[in-house]
Amino acid sequence: MADPIARPTHWQLFWGMQQVALSSFGGGLSAWSERIVVEERGWMSKEEFVTGLTVARLFPGPNQINMAIYVGSQFRGFSGAIAAMAGILLVPFALLMVLGMAYYELHTSMAVTRLLAGVITASAGMALSMGFKIAGAYRADPVALGLAAISFLAMTVLHVHLVPLVLVLAPLAMAWYWPRQPESRP
Repeated sequence: MADPIARPTHWQLFWGMQQVALSSFGGGLSAWSERIVVEERGWMSKEEFVTGLTVARLFPGPNQINMAIYVGSQFRGFSGAIAAMAGILLVPFALLMVLGMAYYELHTSMAVTRLLAGVITASAGMALSMGFKIAGAYRADPVALGLAAISFLAMTVLHVHLVPLVLVLAPLAMAWYWPRQPESRP
């Protein structure tokens, strides 16, 4: 663990985890958490952080909330875990509640409906863009393209639910791509 001199106070744990939460809108919590806890504040070494992240991933629940609890408890015990957890949850939860109340009050407004339609369209465009970028990497792999096509057709045309589709196609894909001798690999 870090030097006792670098041992953060409850307020430092709270504000550090709040910085993680506010820096990572849209994802990337693990990267921001590592940057803030290890690189900027020096609370843990990289090895200690990776150990904590591994422990956090073993427990049920969101990894970064578990990680905040781990970090807080390492320095201040139970009260540090509470301070760090409050830091990572308080502002995002408050923003979500405010946005939820605003939507409840304004959901019948044509402007809000159009705004949300634009957000949904942008999200669909980003998902399609990622799909096309990934598909380019698999152009030379007809099995991967075939599995993707089967998944797409099963969900859109046949209306197969995700879980049964994954339960059928995932084992097939794993069996096909299981490590084999280099000359027999597709």
